[in-house]
Amino acid sequence: MSADYLKDGSIAVITLNNPPVNGLGLATRRAVVEGVNRANADASIEAIVITGAGKAFSGGADITEFGTERATQEPHLLSVIKVLEQSTKPVVAAIHSVCMGGGLELAMGCHYRVVSPKTAVALPEVKLGLLPGAGGTQRLPRLLGLETALNMIVSGEAVQSELLAAIPGQKLFDLVAASAESLPSEARAFAQHIAGQRPLPLVRNLPCKHPQAEAYLQFARNMVKGMAKNFPAPLKCVDAVAASVGKFDAGMQTERELFTQLMFTPESRALRHLFLAERAASKIADVPSSTPQREIRAVGVIGAGTMGGGIAMNFLNAGIPVTILETKQEALDRGVATIRKNYESQVKKGKLKAEKYEERMALLNTTLSYDDLKHADLIIEAVFEELGVKETVFKQLDAVAKPGAILASNTSTLDVDKIAAFTERPQDVVGMHFFSPANVMKLLEVVRGQHTAKDVLATVMQLAKKIKKTAVVSGVCDGFIGNRMIEQYSRQAGFLLDEGATPQQVDKAVEKFGFAMGPFRMGDLAGNDIGWAIRKRRAVEQPGMKYSATADRLCELGRYGQKTGAGWYDYEAGKRDAIPSELVNQMIEQHRKDNGITPRKISDEEIVQRLVFSLVNEGAHILEDGIAGKSGDIDMVYLTGYGFPIHRGGPMHYAGEVGLINVVQAMNRFAQNPHDDAAFWQPAPLIARLAAEGKTFQ
Repeated sequence: MSADYLKDGSIAVITLNNPPVNGLGLATRRAVVEGVNRANADASIEAIVITGAGKAFSGGADITEFGTERATQEPHLLSVIKVLEQSTKPVVAAIHSVCMGGGLELAMGCHYRVVSPKTAVALPEVKLGLLPGAGGTQRLPRLLGLETALNMIVSGEAVQSELLAAIPGQKLFDLVAASAESLPSEARAFAQHIAGQRPLPLVRNLPCKHPQAEAYLQFARNMVKGMAKNFPAPLKCVDAVAASVGKFDAGMQTERELFTQLMFTPESRALRHLFLAERAASKIADVPSSTPQREIRAVGVIGAGTMGGGIAMNFLNAGIPVTILETKQEALDRGVATIRKNYESQVKKGKLKAEKYEERMALLNTTLSYDDLKHADLIIEAVFEELGVKETVFKQLDAVAKPGAILASNTSTLDVDKIAAFTERPQDVVGMHFFSPANVMKLLEVVRGQHTAKDVLATVMQLAKKIKKTAVVSGVCDGFIGNRMIEQYSRQAGFLLDEGATPQQVDKAVEKFGFAMGPFRMGDLAGNDIGWAIRKRRAVEQPGMKYSATADRLCELGRYGQKTGAGWYDYEAGKRDAIPSELVNQMIEQHRKDNGITPRKISDEEIVQRLVFSLVNEGAHILEDGIAGKSGDIDMVYLTGYGFPIHRGGPMHYAGEVGLINVVQAMNRFAQNPHDDAAFWQPAPLIARLAAEGKTFQ
């Protein structure tokens, strides 16, 4: 986990060796410095080559050191780059595969750079709410020009090395190798060729010129300001790059000051939390990475409706054959037509090539017979959310599926253990809860049943990556992680209507907070009848649970949402614009009168706190119950599946930003409200303990 030193004739080769992406951790930084010093002290060495082992030159900072003293301990990256610049012998960076963040800054600190084709080059720090902090904003403009460098730094997106090498006048690469395989020999030959050249070129000495720098930078500021209103980093990136037009040392000081400012913003803390939580979500405590996986070469999907079709598209996109089963040919035809329509829309928008569309459709098969699923390695049911229907499906699957096939349910609330019990192979049953539209939404809740085999979990988690989903493991409970929490959120939204708010006020308050959609618009999109069915089940299973009756009254009027043209809002045919409904407002007012409730003025702050803190309290119970393994898993569910604002970092992270002691005090206030549910607002024991200890969920 450092760097290897090899003497190859008169060339010293320093190879970064910190898998998987050669992160620049403390041990690696020390080894680079030691290697350069060793080469400079050896009279027989004429030049130095720095490269990376494995599948990357360097991906930048070592994420295992985030938030620790090692991240800034000497030699930090700025010091390493200074050692490279001051080397008395030329240093050549041999770049391949991945060169990002601190890895690119390290390369720009070398005297020369040789690159292999198809190398992904980026300064992605903006995606963590930061800017490059080791000279990236000052050196890249000097090498690529102001405009190209600014676009790369503000977007954080990777660019292929050959595209950068083709820019007229670029100085980032001194040589493009013929291939990744030939890079080592070509880099050593290049190092031998320039070994005697003096003075050694330094990027810091290059000018950064632009014919209309001030006008261009002002244009960039205006564009960025309109596109990144919740994130300060992109605009700070512009300010840092603007400093590159002046003297190098002054620009470095500006970069350092802006980097430090961003490091302490709540937005950067949220994005860094998201970065780590997303990677941690794929790790399951008792399922090691070495767990064998089952091969998934063919997938079956039961149900050709909106959800089934969307699920199928995920696998078709990944090149995996899919067979969709339905009970009637008309349903199959409608489902296939919808899939075609979705793909044709992508082709029309230029997001998908026509040949790719045809390739994907060629992988799709349809059937009316369960027998045609006998060769599938994974079968996912996406049928009506009713246990009796699931029972029929899984008993038939148990009879026809081959041994070792994974049987998955797309249930959003039902007991996966009960579903598994309908088979003679509960170890092969798992929940795979996709979110609608399934071909678009990133989240996949992987529900681990009592008997789900570890290799099934390992297989599904890896498969999620292949179909480009963020998978989060949940235990078995009603609603799992996401829907168990959203029920409390929805209950609070209903109580707010009882007490004096309107649907549009509630929606606007949380949308201003940053949610993609408020609870009532969300209900109209998903279908209000879904919540109605859950409440009917609750009335039998948990008769003491309190709800506002407004949602039931709405459904009794047949206002199920967008699909019926009317829900909490009115909708015009063919449009999704939510139009406030006078009928709904009158219905809410009548409900208040019927229950003797005098409406009061409710602030947006109270609306946001009650909705968000209800998620937090239920999330804490979920952690206590062992349904979620980590608070970051809960945040990932809400960031990728429920439209929680990314710049807030998820409900559990946000609670830490607010301060759990303040969350507890708010909950105690809400418990005094006679129209709310006092029992629910008792802080979860985990929250109470962490608040008392001055800690957060992380």
